[in-house]
Amino acid sequence: MTVFSDNCYIGVMSDAPQMLLKKPSYPISPILAAYLRRYNRRVNLPIHYDDLLRFQGSVTVNDLQDEDTLWVRVYYEESESEEINNALKQIYSTLHSDGSHQIFQHLSIDAIDYCTFGNSKPFRIKVRNILNDNYTYFYVKRSDASRVYGLEIEHILSPYNLHFLVSRDTLIEEHIAGIPGDVFLKQYLPQCSDRQKAQLAKEFVKFNERCMIRLLGDMRSYNYVVIPVHDFDSVIHKIRAIDFDQQNFEGDLKVYRPQFFPENQKMIDLIKTYLKKDSVDQYKREERSLIAKRALGSEEQIKRLLSAAMTDTLSTEVHVNNLKSQIFELTKDSAFSKANSMGAILSAALDFVTRNYRDLKTL
Repeated sequence: MTVFSDNCYIGVMSDAPQMLLKKPSYPISPILAAYLRRYNRRVNLPIHYDDLLRFQGSVTVNDLQDEDTLWVRVYYEESESEEINNALKQIYSTLHSDGSHQIFQHLSIDAIDYCTFGNSKPFRIKVRNILNDNYTYFYVKRSDASRVYGLEIEHILSPYNLHFLVSRDTLIEEHIAGIPGDVFLKQYLPQCSDRQKAQLAKEFVKFNERCMIRLLGDMRSYNYVVIPVHDFDSVIHKIRAIDFDQQNFEGDLKVYRPQFFPENQKMIDLIKTYLKKDSVDQYKREERSLIAKRALGSEEQIKRLLSAAMTDTLSTEVHVNNLKSQIFELTKDSAFSKANSMGAILSAALDFVTRNYRDLKTL
């Protein structure tokens, strides 16, 4: 069986992926909006992204080492602060609860931070429960079709559920807790045992496979988090994407494979050190099978999402043609050569994986 992958984790940095264009923001189409309404993602919210841009000033936010985080803490006119805070509490209640006002008295909006780096320039809202000092975050961004597809595909096909909302031109995302990948590789990886490093190598193989099949790009180390999980008497690590901006945009297949980014070289070194080829192949098969099972278990919802994606413009014609040609060379599946949009390529990729899964089950 020809697989939508290859086995090479050796020397992968010699031909790093090229990301030549800054990705534009694509609007939410009517068919995608209808999908979001059907699955309770599209709601009416009391405040939107542009409203938060009316801040009167800001101060730099530094980390524990007193280094600039590229976030600034913003503040508003006193006459607007209460209204903004109540609106943000309403968003929190809608995102995490039933949308009622009953919890407002227990909530405090402790900080509104604005990021000056990256495509989305999000606001990060810190919400604290004043009864016990527990806090969490959520993000307010401009809505972008690429990111919405990425979030929904992650929710359906990955091991993790995601809560997000769309209202007009505004996207609300829940916070994904974990250690940023670049921080983990620098500060925490050296402290890991050999057993933990072997397990982390396995997780990266599965993460790499998952990103490639669902066409999530640009998973450099700062775009995913590593999550330590206590399991009986040991600590294992999970890897989870946190940035979905590069869903179905680039024309280079390498962009959808985290193994090719120099920022992930330490992960590749772990794979070469701790995993044999047969183990790598096994973990890839496991991940493809899990994706196929999730897709088949949510077949109607996936079909509706792909129907929207296939009619949407999510990239350039050049990128579409380049990507489908590269995947066709790998798979020899004619469905890729016939695809005329990024959504059609994604549909062909998922169909390829589910067909192979069904074929193997009948052997």
